[in-house]
Amino acid sequence: MTNGVTFDFVHRFEPGTGGSAPPLLLLHGTGGDETDLLPLGRALSPGSALLSPRGPVLENGMPRFFRRLAEGVFDEADVRRRAGDLAAFVGQARDVYGLAAPIAVGFSNGANIAAATLLLHPEVLAGAVLLRAMVPLAETPLSESPLADLAGRPVLLLSGALDPIVPADNAERLAASLRRAGASVTHTVNPAGHGLSQADLAAAGAWLAKNASENAGKNTGKNA
Repeated sequence: MTNGVTFDFVHRFEPGTGGSAPPLLLLHGTGGDETDLLPLGRALSPGSALLSPRGPVLENGMPRFFRRLAEGVFDEADVRRRAGDLAAFVGQARDVYGLAAPIAVGFSNGANIAAATLLLHPEVLAGAVLLRAMVPLAETPLSESPLADLAGRPVLLLSGALDPIVPADNAERLAASLRRAGASVTHTVNPAGHGLSQADLAAAGAWLAKNASENAGKNTGKNA
């Protein structure tokens, strides 16, 4: 299936079953692996191709996508490096598997690397569902150029009102940062903790279906 190509990320790939469902890039949380979010991807967007890499960094034996110095304190140099590595992997996987730009679906640490990849490599992702994400990078000074031009890229940010890990103001700052970069951000706070609730799953599934429908409509218009 990979035609002898060697990938830098251990991963799982499930081909799509056709239709307008977009490919999904599934990014697990701390301690997960490449199989963790496959059931979630199938449930949220039936028919989507699923690309699910394993985080290459180990913290006490638990896979992550980048290093942290303490809970909520990220090694930003490593965030930038790992976002670049993930962007390169997605590009390679798109070539090998014949995929369109995917929508990232990330949980916790996976949502944080998805947000960083959006800001640092905006051409890689068609959008993102960020589940319990935090600000991955310090704000750039006003004298510097914005991190990215996301030009209307759709982003769904789902936060938990009772989340002990992600402060409410941090999630709000992330939403504001993505909007400043041009993304079309929907930020919803559900009555939940850091774990996902049925409300999160329903919101994510509806958002993905809506975006698939809108993209199908755009493509039909172009072909008319």
